[in-house]
Amino acid sequence: MSRILVTDLDGTLLGGTQDDRRRLRDALARHPEVTPVFATGRGLASLREVLRDPLVPRPRWIIADVGATVIDGTDLTRVDPVQEQLRTGWPGADRVHAALRRFPGLTYQHGVVQDGRCSYHLAPDRLTDELTAAVEGLGCTWEYSADRYFDVLPPGASKGNALRVLAGKLGWQPEEILVAGDSLNDLSLYRLGTHAVVVGEAEPALLAALSGDPRVHRPDRAGAAGIHAALRELGWLSPDPGPGPGAGPGAGPGPGPGPGAGPDPGRPVGGHSLVVAYHRPPLHWNGDSWQPPSSPNGILPTLTSAFTGGLPGVWVTALVGGDPDDGPDGNRPYPAGLPLSPVPLDPDSWTGYFHRACKEALWPVLMSEPGRSVFDERAWADYRTVNARFAEHISAQAAPDATVWLHDYNLWLVPGLLRRLRPDLRTGLFHHTPFPAPEAFDTLPVAAELRSSLACLDWAGFHTEDFAARFRRTLAGLPDPPRTTVHPLGVDRPAVERLARRRAAHHLPAAGRVVLSVERLDYAKAPIQKVDAVDHLLARRPDLRGRLTFRLVCPPPEPGITAYDTTRSRLEERVTEVNTAWQSGDWQPIDYLPGRLSGTEVVDEYLKADVLWVTSLQDGMNLTAKEFIATRAGLPHPRTGPGVLVLSRHAGAAAELGEAALLTDPHSPEDLSTVLGRALDLTPAERRARMNRLSELLGHERPTEWATRIVHAIRSGCAHGSPSTA
Repeated sequence: MSRILVTDLDGTLLGGTQDDRRRLRDALARHPEVTPVFATGRGLASLREVLRDPLVPRPRWIIADVGATVIDGTDLTRVDPVQEQLRTGWPGADRVHAALRRFPGLTYQHGVVQDGRCSYHLAPDRLTDELTAAVEGLGCTWEYSADRYFDVLPPGASKGNALRVLAGKLGWQPEEILVAGDSLNDLSLYRLGTHAVVVGEAEPALLAALSGDPRVHRPDRAGAAGIHAALRELGWLSPDPGPGPGAGPGAGPGPGPGPGAGPDPGRPVGGHSLVVAYHRPPLHWNGDSWQPPSSPNGILPTLTSAFTGGLPGVWVTALVGGDPDDGPDGNRPYPAGLPLSPVPLDPDSWTGYFHRACKEALWPVLMSEPGRSVFDERAWADYRTVNARFAEHISAQAAPDATVWLHDYNLWLVPGLLRRLRPDLRTGLFHHTPFPAPEAFDTLPVAAELRSSLACLDWAGFHTEDFAARFRRTLAGLPDPPRTTVHPLGVDRPAVERLARRRAAHHLPAAGRVVLSVERLDYAKAPIQKVDAVDHLLARRPDLRGRLTFRLVCPPPEPGITAYDTTRSRLEERVTEVNTAWQSGDWQPIDYLPGRLSGTEVVDEYLKADVLWVTSLQDGMNLTAKEFIATRAGLPHPRTGPGVLVLSRHAGAAAELGEAALLTDPHSPEDLSTVLGRALDLTPAERRARMNRLSELLGHERPTEWATRIVHAIRSGCAHGSPSTA
């Protein structure tokens, strides 16, 4: 459920003591699922000054000018469709001034920048029926508060009406909203049936207007302390963290520390000099036992090998359901052997965070397919919640001046949260996915929020220089951007080679010509385009009919992810259509396996294949290509020589292997079928030459060595990648 705090500023959020305001700011930082919305009489120019105050939380939306203006809090741009609706019927400031000039008790607030409204000072005895009738004669509405302020507004403008329109646009329900205020011009906020709080020392007229309303909290505390009390009473905030080691009696969160400061003395710290955070655990329960990933390569096996090989520190990962001491199903503890420190998450938050925000909103943008992105405010609240849980957990595990190594886009908000919680930490983030171009990144409604957090990194690592350059362009213009270096991840080559030699002893050549793809179901892997290309190739090449088999191993995503349902449906349709069109006797061209294979079974597939066909529309690296090389480099096929690698130009591996692989463009149907046909026609000598060069380019660096180099790069603050781009 969304949780929306809609608060007035002067006398409310900005009221109370410095400690009260600091306590509320820190509580909201720990609970990013509570979305702040400002509802104020201030205009945009004045708001810019307010937002420079370090004790003011960053709002997601701002209702300004007493409800005549609505602003996106991430970039301070006006939300024009909502604003136009609120200002319908506004006659303009000149007509208002002219019509009200005859009332000598009105004093226009010349020192206040106003937009879409006119604000005056007015003594209580000058608020007459004649004045209000003149305002209504203009087709306008008015509000009077604090026995002093008289605002003339468009007929549809008020804080409450602006909130009603904004809530309707974003799908907020009344039970998801808490409104907070202290003066009569906040009254319209209280007419929407939401949770409500009137902070201490509020205007008596507001208290009188709300007398007897059981929904309204009335804490004795003023300003920010009153808001904090209401949030606690609703159960929207967890208890404040207790004092940490060395904190004196009554110690609490201090002022926001500046860059280079040590850990907050009021916040507990851990003892680990290295904290690694990745959203997925390295083991899964298959119903009978704990199982590692089927592939020996990838980030989970790499981190597992690094820790079992002596990398000091702790691995922070998600625990969906259950108790922190238990496994993901809630009653099976993780086996010993890895320094895992789980972050407990409820299943609903995980679904919104991973299935919706990560896979439906962020993943398409990473794949340079922003048109597929589906952004949902509620799912984004879950994304904020999970990132906040990780940040709090990392902060509690990390020793003073520790190194934090984050992984991937799933934790993009953690750097900004850690900068506020633990500015003493040195934080790095490695992107295993592609990084999008700035123009794709900026299509995200939360681009400014993400950019602000990523700018808090000390170091960022990428598989290719192209991805690093996109990252730098995205953060261009921000002060003190993070260092960026390029560290392409490899495979555990000795392990793959040992397995390949064992399996080759039992391997029999497949009949005909075998083209292999091994990839998870994802539109970014272009599976439908490959089936179309095979169809096209068979139409042009009668000699391949009855001889060519495209083996597509395509396991489905985990249950609950619906972003790929259309891809799966269309893929299955095309496989059936192409097989029906070309099948002959026992032969059909597409051998589609929508299931998972073990690591041994995948190596068996590599040994059978004449061609490994990688056609990603975008890919961070693609370790399948590297596994294929490690499998086949020393094991020539008895009939045709080594296998051929056909590799997408848009896969990260192309930056390393492109001179020896056959490169293809999955965005071009003609190129896909042409390059595949060329791969099938290479002579054994050409295959051998290309595979020898691929073997040289693959190198022999172990993933554990890769991990060690990155930790050193983050700790040292130096660029040790190749090439250096700091």
